[in-house]
Amino acid sequence: MHAPELSRVERVLRLFTDVRPGEGPTGLIMFANVFLILCAYYLVKPLRDGWIAISDVAGLSKMEVKAYSSFGQSLVLLFVVSAYGRLSTRWPRRTLITRSTLFCMSNLVVFWLLQPGLLLSYLPGSGIAFYLWVGMFGVFVVSQFWAFAADLYTDERGRRLFPLIAIGATAGASVGSLLTEVIVRSTLLDSGALLLAATMPLAVSIVLTAKADERGPTGEGATRASPPPGPTTAAARRGGLGLVLGHPYLLAVAAITLLTNWVNTNGENLLFHVVQEALAIDVAASGLTDPAARIAYVREGTTAFYGSFFFWVNVTALVLQAVVASRLLKYGGFALILLLLPSIALLSYSVMALLPVLAVVKLMKIAENSTDYSINNTARNVLWLPTTTEMKYKAKPAIETLFTRLGDGLAALTVLVGVHLLHLPTTSFFLFTVSLVVLWLAGSLVVVREHAHATRDPVSGREGETPGGQGPRRAGAGGAGAADEPERGGSNG
Repeated sequence: MHAPELSRVERVLRLFTDVRPGEGPTGLIMFANVFLILCAYYLVKPLRDGWIAISDVAGLSKMEVKAYSSFGQSLVLLFVVSAYGRLSTRWPRRTLITRSTLFCMSNLVVFWLLQPGLLLSYLPGSGIAFYLWVGMFGVFVVSQFWAFAADLYTDERGRRLFPLIAIGATAGASVGSLLTEVIVRSTLLDSGALLLAATMPLAVSIVLTAKADERGPTGEGATRASPPPGPTTAAARRGGLGLVLGHPYLLAVAAITLLTNWVNTNGENLLFHVVQEALAIDVAASGLTDPAARIAYVREGTTAFYGSFFFWVNVTALVLQAVVASRLLKYGGFALILLLLPSIALLSYSVMALLPVLAVVKLMKIAENSTDYSINNTARNVLWLPTTTEMKYKAKPAIETLFTRLGDGLAALTVLVGVHLLHLPTTSFFLFTVSLVVLWLAGSLVVVREHAHATRDPVSGREGETPGGQGPRRAGAGGAGAADEPERGGSNG
């Protein structure tokens, strides 16, 4: 018998990754699926910032409202992830994805009814509630896709096909951002229409999930990946934290995870602050006196800005992911891709400290975020490859929940101390963030050193040593970590 041959489509897909015969159709279904999910997410995400911009809280600046809401979101997420995990043990994966997606679609309709100016002029607290809900939306819809992908594919097949699927995620985010800008700037629809528009790609994604689940990786029927080894109880999670604290490599990874999120969230808060300052100047110059008109101007202006901002971030990330990431890793190595983002952040925040104006801040944040969503996302996956199975299933979740959310909390604390206790100007916030980036670079150098020790023992030259002297890594245990960070990694948040 002749060995199966690549189809024409699969030959084209091989320009981006190593596709084997029979894998193309399901790979394209998964590509289209995540494209639609991220498109829907980026129809909603800019509206989140527009709505929070008109959610005034007495005694708090707009930047404080956003920062404290982000911290509140991170706290709520801890409970949501736990509840979602329990549901995942009760329902088959197709049922889980269908029901959670339908739940999110129903919520979009509810928030469309609650939007300012439709049924009510403004419902107090609705903007904050919507901001918190969008965080839930990212967990339920974006993260569950990557969990489904990891469950559908084996480790070996997933490592080859995830880069292709990730291009679909970045492309969907770009298209969603573009559609947001078109809808907001049109004279026929307002930004609230984004909520209803987002339900359509989500409905199609349910169908594509069922189709991929039915076909399996190669069209021979669904296969279910083996479950992670070991318990998933609270004791296991405490064991994960103990594992992190007991290994220099894992501790360094945890430190740069915390610093990455602290720096990025500081930057998001500062960008939001500069946007609101610019809109306040525009409102004053326009002579608007009617409170409802002023609120509408700020809401629409903020949503339009973030639609444009996310579009350019995602387009740049798409180019970097499709063309640069794999080649940079191949020819430059792990050190280059891990150190690239903090190096760009150091330059960006230094420039923003010198010129804290909207055009400069927007350009620098586009450079930082697009690199984070592409090159640094690849680095986050690669750094786990030389670790043991125990580290992947215990230490990795501990770092990606506790230390990431701790970064959000420290960013909120930065706003609290800087605004209320020290009364710092915007430039000082940028300078403080520069100091955090210096610490981030130092921690990244430690990770690079430990990673080099892990992949090749400097004395014997043996391949496959694990961090902390744990012996050779188990064959086939190098998962790609595709379920990382729904608003950053492959999902771009």
